Amino acid sequence: MGQSKKTYYITTPIYYPSAKLHIGHTYCTSVADTIARFKRLVGYDVRFLTGSDEHGQKIQRAAEAEGITPLEYTTNIVNGFKALWEKMHISNDDFIRTTDARHEKVVQELFTKAYEKGDIYKAEYEGWYCTPDETFWTEQKLGPNHTCPDCGRPVERVKEESYFFKLGKYTDQWLQFIEENPDFIQPESRRNEMIQFVKQGLEDLAVSRTSFDWGIKVPFDPKHVVYVWFDALVNYISALAPFDGDGELYKRYWPADLHLVGKEIVRFHTIIWPMMLMSLELPIPKKVFGHGWMIVDGTKMSKSLGNVIDPNPLIDTYGADSLRYYLLSEIQLGNDGNFTLPNFVTKINADLSNDLGNLLNRTIAMIQKYHDGVITKTADIDELDKEISTLAEKTVADFEAQMEAMEINKALKTVWAFIGRMNKYIDETMPWVLAKSEAESDVLRLQSVMYHLAESLRIIAVLVSPVIPVGAPKIWNQLGLAGFNEAQLDTVRTWGGIESGTTVVKGEPIYPRFEIPEMVDVVETEKDVEEVDTSAIPPLKEHITYDDFDKLDLRVAKVLTCEKVPKSKKLLKFTLDIGLEERTVVSGISQYYEPEQMIGKKVIYLANLAPKKLMGIESYGMILSGSDWEENLEVTNIESLPAGSIVK
Repeated sequence: MGQSKKTYYITTPIYYPSAKLHIGHTYCTSVADTIARFKRLVGYDVRFLTGSDEHGQKIQRAAEAEGITPLEYTTNIVNGFKALWEKMHISNDDFIRTTDARHEKVVQELFTKAYEKGDIYKAEYEGWYCTPDETFWTEQKLGPNHTCPDCGRPVERVKEESYFFKLGKYTDQWLQFIEENPDFIQPESRRNEMIQFVKQGLEDLAVSRTSFDWGIKVPFDPKHVVYVWFDALVNYISALAPFDGDGELYKRYWPADLHLVGKEIVRFHTIIWPMMLMSLELPIPKKVFGHGWMIVDGTKMSKSLGNVIDPNPLIDTYGADSLRYYLLSEIQLGNDGNFTLPNFVTKINADLSNDLGNLLNRTIAMIQKYHDGVITKTADIDELDKEISTLAEKTVADFEAQMEAMEINKALKTVWAFIGRMNKYIDETMPWVLAKSEAESDVLRLQSVMYHLAESLRIIAVLVSPVIPVGAPKIWNQLGLAGFNEAQLDTVRTWGGIESGTTVVKGEPIYPRFEIPEMVDVVETEKDVEEVDTSAIPPLKEHITYDDFDKLDLRVAKVLTCEKVPKSKKLLKFTLDIGLEERTVVSGISQYYEPEQMIGKKVIYLANLAPKKLMGIESYGMILSGSDWEENLEVTNIESLPAGSIVK
């Protein structure tokens, strides 16, 4: 590719202030940082943005509960974000807060522009509102018992004067844009969901509130504050302020190349945001990628469940590189990722300590022992050496192609396959045997083996640097090389970069081994000492008799297939093996589980519930699950009993 000056603008979502930092924040930001580092590695002029979304009713209520101002509340949490990103070696070029004056100015300018165009108008809103998600919902789209269809929490009935954005006006233009830009929404499954959502019909979007005042004032009507999603989404442009048509950063980096967001906010970034930009006649970002959730043993992280993983103790104990490597190597971007502490420690011991760490330690030790630490550059002596040098160049090419395709875990597998090949190369060439021989051919062979090991590590150091930025320069330095910060992918495309006379420098092992935890499989955040609010717990139902209960035919059923129901946001269609036969069941748990998570599970199944047609599908029976009064739902799971077993 060469030294390109092409720009690349990448963003994470601006994270909502929460008293609990968790590994989900860390995953998204680590992915974005890895992509940004890779783009710099291939010569791009990169701008990497992250930040915090600080307005809205939920923040105002939380601050009032603590007796402080909303700005004080968010500042305390933002400081925690910034400290975490520093710990994780996140290389963002900017951190924007929606409370920044630069952001407020641009939001007001763009809101006014859309209003003057006639795309924003004043009316009265009466309907349902989810405060935690800052989202309005119509009656038809609510979940059971007036709950938010996204998070499952109760919604509030609100009535207030609002400004509205003519979202539906841009439906046809949006659909045409998606057709002409099929890669705009990734992965493909998210694109299909968004197309179906838009085709169902869009209502105009409330873009201001009057029931609270923590937000950016509407400049021409200051009793209104700008609705959080119109406010928050503008950060991607306001971070390039001044937005006056002549701003250097705006001209240089907009439109963004990639918005990396969680799958739960894909709708806002791929429907509302592009339609806002269409109204404002501004370029639309090139791609929005919706990554998956971080799952703990099959369940989405939740504060109330106590399975929220705090990244800070993990980093303090195992290091930032270990956490970054595990998250990026174990999870295919776009899918959910499962975390348990024993798996995490097993993985970093095997890959970082055993494979990469030992390759470096053995190589440096042998060069010092056999050649007083001095590397001698040699040509390929035999076919084995030629295989290594050829494989190295192929590894670089494959790694680049996979990273460009955002297949980060596959790119890491490619590099680790090369690391494994080099460890095998040591066993094949047996340097300790060559060192005992005084034959000239063996002396030259030993020099060649040492050079091939060192040169391979030089290439590996550059390839792994986007993912493990702490350890990569240590590899480079132990090889006796300088200028790691200037190294780029071009540096390692061609074999033979280490010159004769280079002297290695022995250092401490860069990745120590850790004991595998025996009993602990999640790292929980410290729980707040607070009384549980029992007012939200539903009351117990009336007594039933044993005869009533005996009428229920509860069975263990194994999930054979699972798929989303077209045109439905909540329904999954299951094929269950209940021992005697197979049954089709439709269940409204799509917002809690991806289909692939359910396949193979053994669930508790109510077999004698009368069939019911849902979305044209005949559903026989019911899969049992548990839910709390917040956002959490978990399907019951019995692994040890065969399908058809009676539950009693």
